Amino acid sequence: MRKIILAFQFLTIIPMQQDTGNVSDEDMGKTTAVFPVVGFAEGVVLAFLAALLLKVFPAELTNALLVLMLVIMNGGFHLDGLSDTFDAVASRGDRAKKLEIMKDSSVGPMGVIAIVMTLLLKYVLLNAVSFESTSVTYLMTVLAMPLLSRWSMVTAAFYSSPARKDGLGRLFIEHTGSRQLILATAAVMVLMALVCIMVSEYSFLIFYVMFAMPVLYAFSFGAVWFFRKMFDGMTGDSFGAVNELAVLIFLLSAVINNTGPV
Repeated sequence: MRKIILAFQFLTIIPMQQDTGNVSDEDMGKTTAVFPVVGFAEGVVLAFLAALLLKVFPAELTNALLVLMLVIMNGGFHLDGLSDTFDAVASRGDRAKKLEIMKDSSVGPMGVIAIVMTLLLKYVLLNAVSFESTSVTYLMTVLAMPLLSRWSMVTAAFYSSPARKDGLGRLFIEHTGSRQLILATAAVMVLMALVCIMVSEYSFLIFYVMFAMPVLYAFSFGAVWFFRKMFDGMTGDSFGAVNELAVLIFLLSAVINNTGPV
């Protein structure tokens, strides 16, 4: 339970007032095992909000508000990492300069473009899902969106190496082993299986297992390779970028798969 509270405190602005006492680097680093649990909670909030909003507003406005709600729940934390990462990637300096750019609090032109395009693509892809799928499939896609993006962060942490000797990225990389990845994967499978059973959408579970999760696994592995070539490893900003891009890839995979199971 303590790890779940720590994960909520780190990944979201959802108030968790319980005192966790002294937290070591290892304690924080191993919270990756429960990242999908945090993502599931976020997904439940989004799905519940979507179900309510659709009774009052058109799908386009509902999806815009969902994108806004996701940003609010995360406190813009991952978008900041995305913008810093894109600014660094777009720079023409050496590795040291790129890492310095990522530490700079200012946002450059590529960072702004990355944020704008990411939010726009989330909105467009959610519209595609809502327009072409049943209401149940749409709500399950909304629920799974943050769940699987959190899992992608764990996969990336397992395979990556730290680009810096300090920083948050190092904590998660050094303490995410096979146990954390297995627990995180099991959490995704169990949680989605329970949801699919509750709504009698068993084919949607097949979509996750056979398509969406392998696609995101390949994306995470590719992201690790890219960041190793670019920065000689990953940073906390890199994980923010992985989370944001994983949401887009999951939504795109849902659209490609006819916005859900066939």
